[in-house]
Amino acid sequence: MAVVRDLRVLLRQQGFRRLLAIRLLSQGADGVYQVALAAHVVFSPEHQASAAAVASAMAVLLLPYSLVGPFAGVLLDRWRRRQVFLYGNLARAVLAAATAVLMAAGAADWLFYASALCVTAVNRFVLSGLSAALPRVVDAERLVVANSLSPTAGSLAAFGGGGLAFALRLAGADSDAAVVLLGAVLYLCAALTSLLMARDLLGPDRDPAPPRLGAALTGTARGLLAGVRHLAAPPRRAAARALGAMALMRFCYGALTVMVLMLCRYGLSAHADEGLRLLGLALGASGAGFFAAALVTPWAAGRLGPLRWIAVCAGSAAVLEPALGLPFATGPLLVAAFVLGLVTQGAKIATDTVVQSGVEDGFRGRIFSVYDVLFNVAFVGAAAVAALMLPPDGRSTVLVITIAVIYGGVAAAMARFEHR
Repeated sequence: MAVVRDLRVLLRQQGFRRLLAIRLLSQGADGVYQVALAAHVVFSPEHQASAAAVASAMAVLLLPYSLVGPFAGVLLDRWRRRQVFLYGNLARAVLAAATAVLMAAGAADWLFYASALCVTAVNRFVLSGLSAALPRVVDAERLVVANSLSPTAGSLAAFGGGGLAFALRLAGADSDAAVVLLGAVLYLCAALTSLLMARDLLGPDRDPAPPRLGAALTGTARGLLAGVRHLAAPPRRAAARALGAMALMRFCYGALTVMVLMLCRYGLSAHADEGLRLLGLALGASGAGFFAAALVTPWAAGRLGPLRWIAVCAGSAAVLEPALGLPFATGPLLVAAFVLGLVTQGAKIATDTVVQSGVEDGFRGRIFSVYDVLFNVAFVGAAAVAALMLPPDGRSTVLVITIAVIYGGVAAAMARFEHR
């Protein structure tokens, strides 16, 4: 097969292998760090976790992507990307170690969250830099394959890191701080791996007269506004509707994620380790749903059309979410996790396709920056709403029905728009 042949060629290229190694180590460390953070906030015996604490942790993990992400490219085009990987991962190693010290010392929550916020803020620069550097180590003929392989491998590394953190925690690691230190070691390994690459190999090419930083940042903000105006024009109505539908479905997924965390911690388990084990199963089921969506969506969206497939995903969730969620039992919860992973990722893949094909090339990058902001703000906003609605044990019939109504509204709106 041509794809297999291209993969073999890619993996024979030293620059690509080393860049991929940096990605795998960085995102593996992200998985370890994020699971350790969640375990500390929700499942530590010394903490009486609340939905508000979960919402705060999600804000720490996701808001930097929304606030820093659109402007990261401006700085990445001025800094050597190899140096971003070196100093960015070194900074995260130090900050993760500081987070571990704060955990072990029982420091004030605001210090702990400030340290975690800095770790995740740097992440945006590293991930954007990895994508921007890829054309420097891969020829144009195989760039599409490389773009498919690298992010997928990174996501699998993050899942693997998270699984390792779960395993260490359940195997009796002395504390969450010890697991965070493992993440710090992986960040350090990613930094050292970057030293295997020449300083100038990954670019960017020097601009003899780069714009002033302030002007570049202001221009980025204006570009985002221009992207929003471009999206609001009638010819891009399908892309705008798909983005709106995806933001609402992401909101639903975020609210249900908080509910599942509280159910695993209090509603369906007698103690913290049992709850952590159940959460690991739920995340695994959701990950399986994401994988199934990658297999099913190309066929389904090809037969139905992307917008109609989004409507089917939302409609399925509207029916199955209350049917599986209202019993508040372990078996239906795991099935619901799989279903929601499938429909959420299926809708996202379809939305990506609609946006890529429905907006002009000159605006595509800005639209995806807006998409990124919507995606993460919707998730964090959902966590905040869930924190107001959920009881301590996570059993909220009102929240389950509210989310089903939102899913149903999305399905009806997309079906009506597609019909028109």
